Amino acid sequence: MSSAGKTRTISLNHPLDLRATLSDRVTGDPGGGIQQGWRAARTPEGLASMRIRLDNEGVELEAWGPGADWSLDTAPALLGLDDDPSTFTAHHDIIAKLHRRFHGLRIGRTGLIWDYLPLVILEQKVTGAEATQSWRSLVGTFGQDAPGPEPLRIGPPPEVLAALPYHDFHSHGVERKRSEIIINAARRVNRIEEATEMPAAQAYKRLMAFRGIGIWTASLVLGRAIGDPDAIPIGDYHVKNTVCWALAGEPRGTDDRMIELLEPYRGHRQRVVRLLHLGGIGAPKYGPRTVPRDIRRH
Repeated sequence: MSSAGKTRTISLNHPLDLRATLSDRVTGDPGGGIQQGWRAARTPEGLASMRIRLDNEGVELEAWGPGADWSLDTAPALLGLDDDPSTFTAHHDIIAKLHRRFHGLRIGRTGLIWDYLPLVILEQKVTGAEATQSWRSLVGTFGQDAPGPEPLRIGPPPEVLAALPYHDFHSHGVERKRSEIIINAARRVNRIEEATEMPAAQAYKRLMAFRGIGIWTASLVLGRAIGDPDAIPIGDYHVKNTVCWALAGEPRGTDDRMIELLEPYRGHRQRVVRLLHLGGIGAPKYGPRTVPRDIRRH
């Protein structure tokens, strides 16, 4: 295959911060994240990799693989070019400062659910380090090499994980409960991916109809897949504390208190959480750190 891919240039009429826009919880991880200006994904038309560069002319894109055309066609959505932050108003000094600092942040949408869903399921009830370790192991064993010149890996295809017995996940550090949630989702991936074409409320309802997928998982996945600017991870241990600390000076909070504090930002609540994350804001930490488990020893 030639090293030259298909190209596209997108002009910009507003600032765009690529790092802020494309960064998320899986940045740098194998199997579908953004890695130093590269994105690898399993698109509806096949595997693809895409290089994303920002210059004075706009955004320069080059894509490889069967999914190259799809990746280039959907790039404006991925970059959040149709995201409209003009109705966003900062009600707290810290948010105003972060909004000015990261004024090029856009809420993009990938149009894909499966490239992120298994990792988010793996993050249920365990540390991020544990989930990442399990994901890297699964990608290394069952993933695929991305097309193109960059050595990227794409996460396991749903049909492969759907065919695995739950105990095969054990060697990757995943217990039966999370394994069965992933297997069940993989077996119904077509129904799940339909959520990307639905209005937000219907998309949440569709995703949460599957066993083991609650509001926390749905919010993280759909905030990225459909670009829901109002998505907040209810049930997340850290986010509620971060929001309560940043907006009210309270070192610990509840989901109800977080929702109360974010109410003035309704419609842009993901934007607020992203700004706090980009700014490195976090609540004070008390007590011992959670020690990762290794179920492979049991």
